[in-house]
Amino acid sequence: MDAVATWETLMSFAEASTTNMGSESGVAEIDSRDIAVALDGGQDAYGRLVRRHQDAVSKWMWRFTRDRVILEELVQDVFVEAWVSLSRFKGESAFKTWLFTIATRVGYKYWRKKAKDVAITTEAANRLMIDHGEKEINPSEAAEVLYGLFSGLPPRDRLVLTLMYFEEMDTKDIARMTGWTRSMVKVQAYRARNKLRKSLERAGYGKEKE
Repeated sequence: MDAVATWETLMSFAEASTTNMGSESGVAEIDSRDIAVALDGGQDAYGRLVRRHQDAVSKWMWRFTRDRVILEELVQDVFVEAWVSLSRFKGESAFKTWLFTIATRVGYKYWRKKAKDVAITTEAANRLMIDHGEKEINPSEAAEVLYGLFSGLPPRDRLVLTLMYFEEMDTKDIARMTGWTRSMVKVQAYRARNKLRKSLERAGYGKEKE
């Protein structure tokens, strides 16, 4: 069964299965029960897991693409990969944490394969920064500028900066999400910040007035 067919099957179960979210601890307990049932062959239980966490995963994957069609495909990939890997879930962390680790790696793989496929180009971001000159730009425009500038960075740099600044993760959490060592995270972040600073300077931002 291919990924699309697998996804359609899982979502057919999800549409027929709804569960109240409740507290985080309550959700974790419900997740544990559904995982056990799913591993015992109950696909409807995995459908409930999809239903419960789909919105959160979609918001997370928004960091990796602004194209809604690609976003939907990435979310599908996350849940299909989680389904295939479910037997390896040991319960050492919450299911949501484990799921987001998979999501991060799916997003990173997408960046590596389609580094040029972005919602806003670096050139457009540069023009936006220069055109505004000394004017202040609103937060949404600033976010688009940074997103565009990020597209000019290598995937590893984009990933570490996204997790560190957009998600406000520390080096320990980033290491867990990516599978890198903490030392590697620190080195990667240092190099990525320098590259981003140079990109901002080329875009006319951060330079002193002559």
